[in-house]
Amino acid sequence: MASTDEIRREWFEKDYYAILGVPKNATQAEIKKAYRKLAQQHHPDANAGDPRAEERFKEVSSAYDVIGDEDKRTAYDRAREMGAGAFGGGFRNGGAGGGFGGYPGGQGFGTADVNLEDLLGGMFGGASRRRTRPSRGADLETEVTLSFEDAMAGVTVPVTLTGPAPCTTCHGSGAAPGTQPIVCPTCSGSGQVAVDQGLFSMAQTCPRCRGAGRLVETPCPTCGGSGATRRKRTIQVKVPAGVKDGSRIKLAGKGESGGAGGPPGDLFVRVHVRTHQLFGRKGNDLTIEVPVTFSEAALGAHVQVPTLEGQVTLKIPAGTPSGKTFRVRGKGAPVKGGGHGDLLASVVVDVPRKLSREQKKLVEQLGEATETSPRAGLGVH
Repeated sequence: MASTDEIRREWFEKDYYAILGVPKNATQAEIKKAYRKLAQQHHPDANAGDPRAEERFKEVSSAYDVIGDEDKRTAYDRAREMGAGAFGGGFRNGGAGGGFGGYPGGQGFGTADVNLEDLLGGMFGGASRRRTRPSRGADLETEVTLSFEDAMAGVTVPVTLTGPAPCTTCHGSGAAPGTQPIVCPTCSGSGQVAVDQGLFSMAQTCPRCRGAGRLVETPCPTCGGSGATRRKRTIQVKVPAGVKDGSRIKLAGKGESGGAGGPPGDLFVRVHVRTHQLFGRKGNDLTIEVPVTFSEAALGAHVQVPTLEGQVTLKIPAGTPSGKTFRVRGKGAPVKGGGHGDLLASVVVDVPRKLSREQKKLVEQLGEATETSPRAGLGVH
């Protein structure tokens, strides 16, 4: 585990905003979105044997651990504004009343009353002021592809994940069954201790609990006290009936395990739906093209049309033009909360490509008997 000084130095040397590719004024939601995208892209599971991807994943995770937390982000921004000299070089001008290196305004401080804890408002947290909080586990995202029929009917599908997961023995606490972690008696649970440096005091990582603020006296035999194990797990994902292509399903608490007894993250499942050879979709309505003959369109007819639940009879009125759409109520996609959308059946007049001699003669007779031109409205002869 890095020391407090190493962490502070890293804050000055690394631009976490640039690492995540977001501006300094980005919202927490934008930072989280950028982290998820980069973490998924460089995750070791997706880049097996690629050390550069693994290093990039660690770098992205470290950046998000700081600016993804509002309190740490505020401290990080303040620290970078003050400059590296605030910690690396001590008093830049030296002596009592000298300017504090990197501190805005170069204000002077007497040697008798300088305390970094007070000066920076507990930026790094003193032993008596800030307690180490359990950290929430990372969210995970995966994908599933369904047939059109399964998407309409609803289905439960298995999703297999490989990675850190809450230990099944201790349920993430890190302590052996029948025991619980205790508050570290050295730092009283803060994760840090105050060390007298002469002119001022510094907060350093507690050497006993290594900053966790808690001690596992009897470690879990399965995970060794970490609270997590790397394993393959299969999660059953219930996909609701009528799910749309691109929908995102959230499974709370099914992500990576949290740190220091913190809650696990969530799992997000992106659903892809294959196209259907007959049906299309517009919102909650399904669409279908219904071929009819010229005589059926001209004289009217009753034709059979398929739906998700069998056939229905569609009445085609006499004189129906090609492209006319009929609405069949309640035969569309299932709707959340109950009910169904509609089926939109569009009539397509089927023009035969080949005619027998007799058929051709009959069509010619029909043409000769037609008194008006369908192009009369165009002003042409």
